[in-house]
Order: sequence, then C-alpha cells, then structure tokens
Amino acid sequence: MTNETDDALEFLRTRGSGALAAKMGIEFTEFTVQRSVATMPVEGNTQPAMLLHGGANVVLGESLGSMAANLFAGPGKLAVGIDINATHTRSATEGLVTGVCTPIHLGRSLTVHEIAVTDEQGRRCSTIRITNLIKDAPTG
Repeated sequence: MTNETDDALEFLRTRGSGALAAKMGIEFTEFTVQRSVATMPVEGNTQPAMLLHGGANVVLGESLGSMAANLFAGPGKLAVGIDINATHTRSATEGLVTGVCTPIHLGRSLTVHEIAVTDEQGRRCSTIRITNLIKDAPTG
C-alpha cells in the first residue's frame, strides 16, 4: 500500500508540471496536499539588471499552487487559476530560490494557497497568493 506522499509523487510524474516549468528549471522536491516545495535557478530567469525576474517568481508560485490544488481536487476534477498576486521584497541574484506552498483554504470549489519564495540564505524574496477554481475535468 502506498502512502500519501507516494500517491502525490505518482500524480506529479503522471501529469507533469508543464512545459513552462521545465523551461524555467523548476524542480519539485516535496509534494503533498499540505506542503509542496520546488526550486528554481536564478540563472536563465533574470531581468536585464541580472536580478531574478519577478515574473519568474510568479511562475514558480503558480506552478506550486496550481499543482497542489489539482492534487487536492482529485480524479475527475480540474483546478484552474483565477487570481494570483505577488509582493516582491528582495531580489535574488544567484543560486536557487525555493518556493514553499501551503494551503490557506481548501474548499469544494475554491482553493487558496500561499507560496513563500526564499533565496539560499533563507531570506524571503516574494510572497505569492493564488486562488484556484475547482471544476469538472473535460471529458472526451
């Protein structure tokens, strides 16, 4: 018998995290309904001033929040993002950033997650909040 973590990792392997997440180098290291973690390199995801692009932080946050919402939604359901916002408080310039996603609300039709993005020194760079709508998955 598998545990929740094994089932969640199998879901992630089967579904995948998407082409954009792959292009940006996002790698999931932990994946459950209650906590999802992924890393992303700064290199290759910078703005002209060589700082991590704020939009890259948002992609990391949306990847984590949407995947977690879909895991929670379960078979036959699809979670789609309907609102996302980000506050950037520090700029990463090298190494990896880590996003930690935790649920704020897990309901029948909506989920809300917070994602804290930190640099390698553990300093918070961005705080992201995403709301997903849970609906029936398309058939056929």
